[in-house]
Amino acid sequence: MKSRQYFVYDVFADSVLSGNPLAVVMDAEGLDDDRMQAIAREFNLSETVFVLPPKNPIHKASIRIFMPRGELPFAGHPTVGTAVALAERVSDNAAAGILVLEEKVGPVRCVVTRGAGGTFAEFDLPKLPARLEASIDASAVAAALGLGPHEIGFENHRLGVWSAGVPYVTVPVAGLDEAGRAAVDAARWLDIAPRIGCSVPAPYVYCRETVGHDCAFHARMFSPWDGIAEDPATGSAAAAFAGAIHHFDRPVDGQHRLWIEQGIEMGRPSRIRLEIDVATGHLTHARIGGHATKVAEGLLYA
Repeated sequence: MKSRQYFVYDVFADSVLSGNPLAVVMDAEGLDDDRMQAIAREFNLSETVFVLPPKNPIHKASIRIFMPRGELPFAGHPTVGTAVALAERVSDNAAAGILVLEEKVGPVRCVVTRGAGGTFAEFDLPKLPARLEASIDASAVAAALGLGPHEIGFENHRLGVWSAGVPYVTVPVAGLDEAGRAAVDAARWLDIAPRIGCSVPAPYVYCRETVGHDCAFHARMFSPWDGIAEDPATGSAAAAFAGAIHHFDRPVDGQHRLWIEQGIEMGRPSRIRLEIDVATGHLTHARIGGHATKVAEGLLYA
């Protein structure tokens, strides 16, 4: 049986045993969809990436992203982790470089740099966030998260459904206490959540109160129906959240850099860097970035 090299990276963290773990399976030619899904279940991480030759030879690789119970067209921590893994596979002292990953959502341009804090990768959002028309009741959302209706919303921030490739219900809450008490009732959420195509948008709970003094937002994300009880760091949700930030906070023209903390309640602190460019009041570009640290490697016989 053919062996394939794999790596496990902790993503959106500059030290091991924090951030969001990711398995990256190299040289995945010959694996069909069912086999990839079975391997993803074997790793049992929130996402597993399979690296394939690119369709366009000027790109670095084509990748498939699998959760334990399904495939994703795009995800943030797999993009960051795979970009770092590919750069470090060439050299453990990976210098600055640009590479393009082919994902189901489209080509994703990444920049990898190495500094004192380790290897950092940043990618351009393949799609700018868009607000989706969906009916959702604040009282029902609060009940599904174990919160009171009065605890949903802060300042002018209200519930919304946003997507930059993967849809999420963005749920603003009053502060860290409310965010810490949030716990999704999966059956109740599946009853009240809007349907976007075939997907059920997961709740992305956020507040402006933070643990880290340099962070702009504190966040949590739950998706137990996808095999993810809680996610330590969710780049695709941060990408969607960029739309809510622009919509509610109305940042002035220019480039804005924000750090989002996540995973703290799980004991896996993560830091996601979100950059947004605003021109004439419009969100024109956005980028997601973070560190990734290799924690394991080996051979897969499957």
